[in-house]
Amino acid sequence: MRGLADEIASLTKGSRYRIESMETRERTKVTKGVFRGYATIGTDDAIVIELDESHQEMKGKLRLIPLHVVLAVDVLEHVPGDAPKVEKHGTMYG
Repeated sequence: MRGLADEIASLTKGSRYRIESMETRERTKVTKGVFRGYATIGTDDAIVIELDESHQEMKGKLRLIPLHVVLAVDVLEHVPGDAPKVEKHGTMYG
C-alpha cells in the first residue's frame, strides 16, 4: 500500500507549499503560496511561488527562491500532476 509520501516525489504546479529559506545567517524567511514552476537567475535555479494572503499586500505576487537557500518545504495542499522540468541551457560569460 502506497502512502501520500510515496506519491509526493517532486513539486507539482498548483500545489500549495510553505517554504523556509535562508534570509541571513541568523534568520530564515517563510514563504507560503502556490508553486508555479522554476526559473533561472543567472546560473542559479529558483522555485517560483505565487504568494498567498499571509503575505498581505504582496498577495498574488511571484517570489523566486534560489534552490541553494531552501531549508525546508512543507506540503500544505498536494495537486497530483507531473513536475515541471528544470531546463539547463548552456550559458556563456565572457
